[in-house]
Amino acid sequence: MNRSLAWPLALCFAVLIAYASLYPFDGWRLPPGSLWSFLALPWPRYWTAFDLTANLVGYGPLGFLVALGLLRSGWRFGAVLVATVVGSAWSLGLETMQVLLPSRVPSNVDWGLNTLGALCGSLIAWLGLQLGLLTRWSQFRDRWFVPGTRAELVLLALWPPALLFPAPVPLGLGQVLERLEETLADWLMDTPFLEWVPVREVELQPLLPGAELVAVLLGALVPCLLAYSVVRDRVRRVALGLVLAFVAVGVSALSAALSFGPAHAWAWLTPPVRAGLLGYLVAALITVPLPRRGCAALALVAVTVHLALLNNAPQGAYFSQTLQAWEQGRFIRFHGLAQWIGWLWPFATLGYLLMRLSGRESDPASLMRR
Repeated sequence: MNRSLAWPLALCFAVLIAYASLYPFDGWRLPPGSLWSFLALPWPRYWTAFDLTANLVGYGPLGFLVALGLLRSGWRFGAVLVATVVGSAWSLGLETMQVLLPSRVPSNVDWGLNTLGALCGSLIAWLGLQLGLLTRWSQFRDRWFVPGTRAELVLLALWPPALLFPAPVPLGLGQVLERLEETLADWLMDTPFLEWVPVREVELQPLLPGAELVAVLLGALVPCLLAYSVVRDRVRRVALGLVLAFVAVGVSALSAALSFGPAHAWAWLTPPVRAGLLGYLVAALITVPLPRRGCAALALVAVTVHLALLNNAPQGAYFSQTLQAWEQGRFIRFHGLAQWIGWLWPFATLGYLLMRLSGRESDPASLMRR
C-alpha cells in the first residue's frame, strides 16, 4: 500500500466512524453542565463483551491506516504516537458530540478503548514495516497491478465491507431509491414542498427470478471488471475473479449469520442466486481477454444496469425486518459503516468509471502503455 492509498482509506474510515457514532442525528440540544463531564464518570454498570470488543476493534483500522500513511511518507519515528493521538482525538471529539444527542450515551470507557484500539492498529502498521510486510505488499502490488492503480484498489478494498449490510437482493448494493423517497417525504411532511415530490404512478414490483439472477450476476461482475481493468495479465485475472467469487459468497454468508444466526447463514442461496453466481463465473471467464479500457467500459454499463434493476424493485418486508434488527439491535455501532458503504459503493464506482473513461482521471491502462 502506498501513501496515496492509505490516506483516502483513513479519511473514509474516519467519516464512517463519525456516522456510526452520531447516528441517528436527532434531537440536538445543549445540556446543562460541562460537555466533558462524562470523563469523570465511574465504570458503567451495564456493559457487554461485545461493546468492549467493538470499541477496541473499531479504531484499529484508523490507527493502522494513519500510521501506515505516515510511515510510507518517511516517518520512521513518532508515527505510532501521532496515529494514536489522532485516533484518540477523533474519538474524544465524537464522544463529546454525543453529549448533544439524547439518543447517544458518551463514555470515558469508550474513549479509552478507542484510543487503545488506535494504538494497537498503529503498532501493527509499525511492526509490518519492521518485518518487511509493507515492502512485500508493494512488490505484490507491482506484480499484479498496472502503475497508477489507486482508486481501483480503494474501491475493491471497500467492496467486502459493503456486502456486510444485508440487502434485499444478495450482492445488490445501491438500492436506495425507495428509502430516499420515504426519507424525503418525512422531511417535507407538513410543508408546502411535499407537493413537489414526484409521485410514482406505478407501484414497484418485486424482481422476477430471472431479473434477480441478472442482478446477482452483475453485482459480482462489477468489482470483477473493475479489477480486470488494472490487473496485469490474464492468468492473474482468472485468479482474482475466483477470489472475488469466494469473497462474495463468504461475506454474504457472514452477513446472514450475523442477522439471523449461524443456522441461516446459507438461506440466501436460493436457486436464482445460485444461477446468478454460476453466470458470474461464466461471464468472468469470457471477459478475461478484454482490454483494460474495455473492461472499465463494460463495468460502467454493468453498474448502471445493476442500479436500474435494483431501484425499480421494492425493498420488501424481509429487508425492513432485517434493517430494524440492525438499526435497533447490537449492530448499531456497525450500522453506519456497513450501510453507507453498501449504499454509496456502486455510485462511487459509477462516478469514478465515468471520470476515468472521460479522461478526467488518470487511466492506469494508459500509464501502462507509456
